[in-house]
Amino acid sequence: MQDADTVYWNREHWIASTDFYKRPYLRLEKCASIVNRPAGTGEIDLLDIGCGPATLAGHLNANIRYHGIDIAIHEPAANLIEMDVTQERIRFRNKRFDLIVAAGLFEYLGTFQRRKLREIHHLLKENGRFVVTFTNFAHVHPPLQEPIYNNTISIRAFLDDLQVFFSVERYFPSSHNWVRREPRRRWLRWMNMSFSANIPFVSHMLACNYFFICSHKRPSERRRSEPVL
Repeated sequence: MQDADTVYWNREHWIASTDFYKRPYLRLEKCASIVNRPAGTGEIDLLDIGCGPATLAGHLNANIRYHGIDIAIHEPAANLIEMDVTQERIRFRNKRFDLIVAAGLFEYLGTFQRRKLREIHHLLKENGRFVVTFTNFAHVHPPLQEPIYNNTISIRAFLDDLQVFFSVERYFPSSHNWVRREPRRRWLRWMNMSFSANIPFVSHMLACNYFFICSHKRPSERRRSEPVL
């Protein structure tokens, strides 16, 4: 059940945004680069949660079998499921996945955050990787569209919740930009694509989003850290 005081955007809102997400943008291209590296050459399964028009699929290595979940699927396909994850448990039939991506999702999940992280943990194979992004709400410039977000917690708070369910191997900005949006100028995009590190005293002010690269936490580690909800 949704909490009464939090606004969750419905299917109609996201259907209207589909055309924007069909175009390649820096965060998506960087996400593809991140998941392509450990994918190797054998066939593996990837789940993209909040996939939108499944633009990521066109940037992945041929050996990655793409599956997507979104609240608004424009073009139905066997590898895509339309689902409101605030109303349903995240699942894709009976499959588990080698790679799971959730880019630009948790900013909109309000108080569902820990519940959805737990569900993703159950879907990830033991040796799998979870790649997730979160907006840096501490950026020196305020959000461009602040009313659309319902989960404006700090990067530190998001990291703390991630570590309840996953081992966070590393995290770093998707990009740095004076304006709080992913860079559009060609030279600035190129520079940010090739740079994946935290800059002391700078990243917390100029990072647009953060990537978190996570692995499966062992059951014994989870028992020590997971709170009772």
